[in-house]
Amino acid sequence: MATVTSENYPQLLSLAVHELRTPASVVGGYLRMLQRNTEEPLTDHQRKLIDEAEKSCARLVALIAEMSDIGKLDAGLLPLAQQQIDLNALVGDVAIHVHEGEDRDVRLVLDGDSAAAPMIGDRSRLRHAFDAVFRTVLREKAGPATVVAHRRRDSLDGRACMTIVVAESASVQEAYARARGPFNERHGGVGLALPLARRVFEGHGGQIWSPQAATADSEADDVLARTAAIVSLPLTE
Repeated sequence: MATVTSENYPQLLSLAVHELRTPASVVGGYLRMLQRNTEEPLTDHQRKLIDEAEKSCARLVALIAEMSDIGKLDAGLLPLAQQQIDLNALVGDVAIHVHEGEDRDVRLVLDGDSAAAPMIGDRSRLRHAFDAVFRTVLREKAGPATVVAHRRRDSLDGRACMTIVVAESASVQEAYARARGPFNERHGGVGLALPLARRVFEGHGGQIWSPQAATADSEADDVLARTAAIVSLPLTE
């Protein structure tokens, strides 16, 4: 029996994307046709069911697109754009447009170093990556709570970098001070956005990690280890 290896994994993922994308697109198309059908008006109940089905189908299509991007990044087939970026400005702009948790009185604020942080990278993919990280941390808070994206100049493998610590306000320093643990990608409700974000950061020569739990036995109960995230990206200065 054939086994999945690092060599055939990209091909397997590509095949899965191809086989899933076609039926999902067909179902989505028929649902949109039903939404626009004016010959026989839908009842409110029918329209609600079709609208919910169309939303779920659109979510499936988005997950398939994320699978495709992950496979292409792993196979080296999806080059990242090389653009001049002010990382602090990008992070700030993403944070302003994240509204996850506002209904629970959970808010995201920026602090720390706000000076220009020049780097070379893919602006669009970095925006999506930070959006995924911010939304995930905010989703974990029951509220009321204040989550901070704390920016600090740092060093990454001997190079100047910007480190962004995303954690509840009272835990920012502890999150940064803890040993680096594997990035916690096991969060529901965000699809494959976190595995994709990790690959985007690593593709820019950066890193993302979670604070290491105090002990292996306490990992499941360690809130900080499960919810905080730290991102470091190299700067050009």
